[in-house]
Amino acid sequence: MRWLIVLLGVAILAVVAAVVVVLPGDPPEKVSGKAAGAPSKTATPTPSASAFTDPCGTFDNVTRAPYAITGYWITPSTNHCTWRKQMQQVHAVGGDTVIRIGYGLQPRQTDGYGKILKEGELDPRYEPCEEDGVPCVKAAENDLKKLNPDSRIAETYVYRTDESYGDDVFRCEQMERRIRVGKQVFFRLIAPADGSDSASCDFAEQDRDYHLILISAAPDDSLTELLGLGDQFQVKVFPALPLAPRDRDNSTRADPKHIGTLTTLTRRILQDYGVRFAGRESLGGVYQPFEVQMGRTLAKNPTLGVYAGQHDIVEQELPDKPILISPYLDARKRVGFGQTPKDVAEAFKALAKTGVGIIAPQDSRGTGKVGLFWPDERDQEVDERLRPIVGEATYGTAYHGSTRDYYREMAAAREQMIDADYDVELWANVEAFEPSGTEPCQPQGTRGKTDKKRLDAAVAMTGRYVSKIVSYMWSDYMTCGSPSLEDEITKDYARPIAVDAIRRGRDIQDGIEVRGFNLEHGTVTLTWEGGSKELSVDATGWYDDDPLDLPDRMKTAWVPFDWTQAAGGWVKVGVRSPDGLLTHEPLHVRIPT
Repeated sequence: MRWLIVLLGVAILAVVAAVVVVLPGDPPEKVSGKAAGAPSKTATPTPSASAFTDPCGTFDNVTRAPYAITGYWITPSTNHCTWRKQMQQVHAVGGDTVIRIGYGLQPRQTDGYGKILKEGELDPRYEPCEEDGVPCVKAAENDLKKLNPDSRIAETYVYRTDESYGDDVFRCEQMERRIRVGKQVFFRLIAPADGSDSASCDFAEQDRDYHLILISAAPDDSLTELLGLGDQFQVKVFPALPLAPRDRDNSTRADPKHIGTLTTLTRRILQDYGVRFAGRESLGGVYQPFEVQMGRTLAKNPTLGVYAGQHDIVEQELPDKPILISPYLDARKRVGFGQTPKDVAEAFKALAKTGVGIIAPQDSRGTGKVGLFWPDERDQEVDERLRPIVGEATYGTAYHGSTRDYYREMAAAREQMIDADYDVELWANVEAFEPSGTEPCQPQGTRGKTDKKRLDAAVAMTGRYVSKIVSYMWSDYMTCGSPSLEDEITKDYARPIAVDAIRRGRDIQDGIEVRGFNLEHGTVTLTWEGGSKELSVDATGWYDDDPLDLPDRMKTAWVPFDWTQAAGGWVKVGVRSPDGLLTHEPLHVRIPT
């Protein structure tokens, strides 16, 4: 029975607090550790295998190795069986969320015949697009001039996708259409250059400049398929919004010149979603794929104007679905653009004001831009896997702060925004790769695989402050190498992970409360200068399977401990499971004298 309860004990939650918190007063009465071994009244048994077979093979929707990370990015695939395989893999390790990598809207030049160019050459993706032998761009302009000879196509944009759309993507049917060329499908959208999308569709009334958006789509809609798989595997899907064109002079910023056209495309796609997927539970929200660095000056970045424009459309067309963004951190001291935790907190507030519903900052450990270390480890040498990025240095020399410092400040900023009536969540995006590797996980690039021990450390650093932990990414990074991260998690998912430890008394006893995953029937291990203790939760304390004061699914364990014997010093807090699995990353806490 114990393993059944363990399966139910994996979750993510945020508890915003300082690194060390002393809580006064007694906690509510809890059952004893021994009594807590019985299943709770709300516990449900692990579902038995529900197998189904289709042309891709036989699959089941059973979660066998639930881990603390519950969401993953996935890349587009032309292979339908790859989608299904990935969904089963994600669900098997406790994932309930997938986030789609997206595509970008691009302004393009055309040749004299109306053929679309890419870097001065004909683009083979769009070259086949013709209507009655006339290139699609030229055909669109001809149709405009039939109604008003002075109208013209002023700008041409392209957008590729593996999705397809219904008729609600069109606003003016006399000018917009679906174009089939062999096995290829194109969508032709035309709108005023300012992105206004006139409701009258009277193209003859006045001469004006128009923008053409030519979409290279798929014959079958991948999102419909993904949402069906989401229903099958109980996974929510976040499709990507169109990515904004980048500023030519600064590729880290969106070009505000194209906001109108981007707004038109976003509105059309979401109108289509709103009709075809209304009430669809597996549509979790939408993902804003344009990444920005979190820093104090972010509020002045024109990209936030692009965010706000797209986000307004989401609120209009999909009012019950949140927008997810995943900006990145850079804590390096030796670069001019490294930011402190306080700087990042200001950026969090600026992002929340754009209307985003979920901010999932990249922990940036995979890129080496932030380090996983505790305050008493600042003078230690950085992990050798970080040296290609920061050189040979101590953590304190290399970084303005640790992962935990940044998420603590962002959690505090979130509370301020909640008080100001901004409904925003804080997630953590844990990067599942290393800056480099002898065997890169992707055909292009040098990033290599990491290990579960390092992922556990990232969970320990971030889990206290966030309501969910997701990871970039499943495709390649979780499945590359031998053993793969997927294999490591499957074999080691039951290892305890502690994310928080606070001083808390019970009756007349001083004690320590540990929060985290897989704590049931565990032994709390305490080590400090001059002493150590191991305290069985069942024998000496209590375990709470359903804490009243914490987000859903977080578990807590309490054991007695006299903090005066370690006052002023650092205490390392770990948990060992009944099977002997010890937390990979002990918490470092200190009680002031």
